[in-house]
Amino acid sequence: MSIPTCRSFTTDPERSIAVSLPLVGSSTQHKNMSASVVVRRLAALSGASAVAAGAYGAHGFKNSDPDDYQRVLFETANKYHFYHSLALLGAAHSGKPAVAGALLIAGMGMFCGSLYHQALTGDPGLRKVAPMGGMAMIAGWLAIIL
Repeated sequence: MSIPTCRSFTTDPERSIAVSLPLVGSSTQHKNMSASVVVRRLAALSGASAVAAGAYGAHGFKNSDPDDYQRVLFETANKYHFYHSLALLGAAHSGKPAVAGALLIAGMGMFCGSLYHQALTGDPGLRKVAPMGGMAMIAGWLAIIL
Protein backbone atom coordinates (compact mmCIF):
# COMPACT_ATOMS: atom_id res chain seq x y z
CA MET A 1 0.00 0.00 0.00
CA SER A 2 1.36 3.38 -1.00
CA ILE A 3 1.24 6.24 1.47
CA PRO A 4 0.26 9.60 -0.08
CA THR A 5 3.05 12.17 0.24
CA CYS A 6 3.59 15.84 -0.40
CA ARG A 7 6.69 16.74 -2.44
CA SER A 8 8.29 20.17 -2.37
CA PHE A 9 10.97 21.44 -4.76
CA THR A 10 12.77 24.78 -5.06
CA THR A 11 12.84 26.60 -8.38
CA ASP A 12 16.64 26.81 -8.34
CA PRO A 13 17.99 23.49 -9.77
CA GLU A 14 21.27 23.83 -7.81
CA ARG A 15 19.39 24.02 -4.53
CA SER A 16 16.64 21.61 -5.40
CA ILE A 17 15.83 19.35 -2.47
CA ALA A 18 13.08 16.82 -2.58
CA VAL A 19 11.15 16.55 0.64
CA SER A 20 8.75 13.71 1.05
CA LEU A 21 6.45 14.01 4.03
CA PRO A 22 3.79 11.42 4.74
CA LEU A 23 0.30 12.88 4.78
CA VAL A 24 -0.78 10.10 7.09
CA GLY A 25 1.16 8.01 9.58
CA SER A 26 2.82 4.85 8.43
CA SER A 27 0.97 1.59 8.89
CA THR A 28 3.38 0.60 11.70
CA GLN A 29 2.64 3.84 13.54
CA HIS A 30 -1.08 3.29 13.01
CA LYS A 31 -0.87 -0.28 14.38
CA ASN A 32 1.10 0.90 17.42
CA MET A 33 -1.39 3.70 18.01
CA SER A 34 -4.31 1.26 17.81
CA ALA A 35 -2.53 -1.19 20.11
CA SER A 36 -1.76 1.67 22.49
CA VAL A 37 -5.44 2.61 22.74
CA VAL A 38 -6.45 -1.01 23.35
CA VAL A 39 -3.74 -1.53 25.98
CA ARG A 40 -4.70 1.72 27.73
CA ARG A 41 -8.36 0.64 27.86
CA LEU A 42 -7.40 -2.79 29.19
CA ALA A 43 -5.24 -1.08 31.83
CA ALA A 44 -8.26 0.96 32.92
CA LEU A 45 -10.43 -2.16 33.15
CA SER A 46 -7.69 -4.01 35.01
CA GLY A 47 -7.27 -1.15 37.47
CA ALA A 48 -11.01 -0.96 38.07
CA SER A 49 -11.22 -4.70 38.68
CA ALA A 50 -8.23 -4.48 41.06
CA VAL A 51 -10.09 -1.84 43.08
CA ALA A 52 -13.22 -4.02 43.14
CA ALA A 53 -11.21 -7.08 44.19
CA GLY A 54 -9.46 -5.05 46.88
CA ALA A 55 -12.80 -3.88 48.23
CA TYR A 56 -14.05 -7.46 48.29
CA GLY A 57 -10.89 -8.57 50.06
CA ALA A 58 -11.23 -5.84 52.66
CA HIS A 59 -14.92 -6.41 53.36
CA GLY A 60 -15.91 -9.84 52.05
CA PHE A 61 -13.35 -11.86 53.97
CA LYS A 62 -14.45 -10.47 57.33
CA ASN A 63 -17.76 -12.32 57.09
CA SER A 64 -16.39 -15.67 55.97
CA ASP A 65 -13.17 -15.43 58.06
CA PRO A 66 -10.77 -17.50 55.91
CA ASP A 67 -7.50 -18.67 57.33
CA ASP A 68 -4.57 -16.26 57.32
CA TYR A 69 -2.87 -17.99 54.38
CA GLN A 70 -5.86 -17.40 52.09
CA ARG A 71 -6.01 -13.76 53.14
CA VAL A 72 -2.28 -13.33 52.42
CA LEU A 73 -2.72 -14.96 49.00
CA PHE A 74 -5.59 -12.62 48.18
CA GLU A 75 -3.66 -9.54 49.32
CA THR A 76 -0.60 -10.61 47.31
CA ALA A 77 -2.70 -11.18 44.19
CA ASN A 78 -4.41 -7.83 44.63
CA LYS A 79 -1.12 -5.97 45.18
CA TYR A 80 0.43 -7.44 42.01
CA HIS A 81 -2.82 -6.83 40.12
CA PHE A 82 -2.62 -3.11 41.03
CA TYR A 83 1.08 -2.76 40.24
CA HIS A 84 0.76 -4.43 36.88
CA SER A 85 -2.35 -2.46 35.95
CA LEU A 86 -0.14 0.63 36.32
CA ALA A 87 2.60 -1.06 34.30
CA LEU A 88 0.00 -1.71 31.62
CA LEU A 89 -0.55 2.05 31.38
CA GLY A 90 3.17 2.44 30.76
CA ALA A 91 3.09 -0.35 28.20
CA ALA A 92 0.52 1.63 26.22
CA HIS A 93 3.22 4.25 25.60
CA SER A 94 6.06 1.86 24.77
CA GLY A 95 7.48 1.14 21.33
CA LYS A 96 5.71 -2.24 21.15
CA PRO A 97 2.50 -1.77 23.16
CA ALA A 98 0.89 -4.96 21.86
CA VAL A 99 3.83 -7.13 22.93
CA ALA A 100 4.33 -5.53 26.35
CA GLY A 101 0.58 -5.41 26.98
CA ALA A 102 -0.02 -9.02 25.99
CA LEU A 103 2.78 -10.24 28.26
CA LEU A 104 1.57 -8.19 31.21
CA ILE A 105 -2.06 -9.24 30.74
CA ALA A 106 -1.15 -12.91 30.36
CA GLY A 107 1.11 -12.67 33.40
CA MET A 108 -1.57 -11.02 35.51
CA GLY A 109 -4.10 -13.61 34.45
CA MET A 110 -1.84 -16.52 35.31
CA PHE A 111 -0.16 -15.15 38.44
CA CYS A 112 -2.91 -13.08 40.03
CA GLY A 113 -5.67 -15.34 38.74
CA SER A 114 -4.18 -18.47 40.27
CA LEU A 115 -3.63 -16.71 43.61
CA TYR A 116 -7.15 -15.23 43.61
CA HIS A 117 -8.52 -18.69 42.79
CA GLN A 118 -6.70 -20.38 45.65
CA ALA A 119 -7.56 -17.57 48.08
CA LEU A 120 -11.27 -17.72 47.26
CA THR A 121 -11.74 -21.47 46.86
CA GLY A 122 -8.95 -22.99 48.92
CA ASP A 123 -8.10 -25.15 45.89
CA PRO A 124 -4.35 -25.07 45.06
CA GLY A 125 -4.94 -26.73 41.66
CA LEU A 126 -3.81 -23.70 39.63
CA ARG A 127 -0.80 -22.96 41.81
CA LYS A 128 1.66 -24.33 39.22
CA VAL A 129 0.55 -21.60 36.80
CA ALA A 130 1.71 -18.76 39.08
CA PRO A 131 5.47 -19.01 38.28
CA MET A 132 4.73 -18.88 34.55
CA GLY A 133 2.62 -15.80 35.17
CA GLY A 134 5.46 -14.24 37.13
CA MET A 135 7.86 -14.85 34.26
CA ALA A 136 5.37 -13.33 31.79
CA MET A 137 5.06 -10.23 33.99
CA ILE A 138 8.86 -9.89 34.11
CA ALA A 139 8.99 -10.26 30.32
CA GLY A 140 6.24 -7.62 30.04
CA TRP A 141 8.28 -5.15 32.07
CA LEU A 142 11.30 -5.84 29.86
CA ALA A 143 9.19 -5.49 26.70
CA ILE A 144 8.33 -1.93 27.74
CA ILE A 145 11.90 -0.93 26.86
CA LEU A 146 11.52 -2.14 23.25
